Amino acid sequence: MPSLYTILVYSENIAGVLNQITAVFTRRQVNIESLNVCASSTPGVHKYTITCYCTEEMVMMLKKQIEKRIDVLQARYYRDEDIFMLESSLLKISTSTMLKNQEVCRILRHHGARIVEVNPTYTAVEKTGTTEDILGLFEDLNQMGAVRQFARSGRICITRDTREQLDEYLEEREKGRDKESK
Repeated sequence: MPSLYTILVYSENIAGVLNQITAVFTRRQVNIESLNVCASSTPGVHKYTITCYCTEEMVMMLKKQIEKRIDVLQARYYRDEDIFMLESSLLKISTSTMLKNQEVCRILRHHGARIVEVNPTYTAVEKTGTTEDILGLFEDLNQMGAVRQFARSGRICITRDTREQLDEYLEEREKGRDKESK
């Protein structure tokens, strides 16, 4: 039965790597649910956070195929319980709807959303949390017809490990190079 997996990929900051990584998913006919790419804590290395629904056998295959790409340093996959994760979202709500219906304000407070701008036409709202938190806010407001626009980021996450596994990998690789040069 398919489960949601988060795959973390680390690569050198080289053009075209994202295309190589997504091609692995396309060849295996696995849909990417969310994708976030940013610089990592290691200089010159980018971190790709990819979520997808598949079986454990498939995610293992995806990991191996991704790691075969020449510019990829490391790929690992995780279940939700192995990581801390968040998403961000922005919602645009009609200001007049918000002023006429106090339930909209109650829902915003209940979900811990933050108003970032109010003008006569619309109110911009930000919500950070889990996918379920964000979708819960959206659904509650959308049922009232209050949502005019909605955008959600891809997942960002860190592992529950005490240290970045990429750093350990790079240290081991450097030790191997030192031994080869002697």
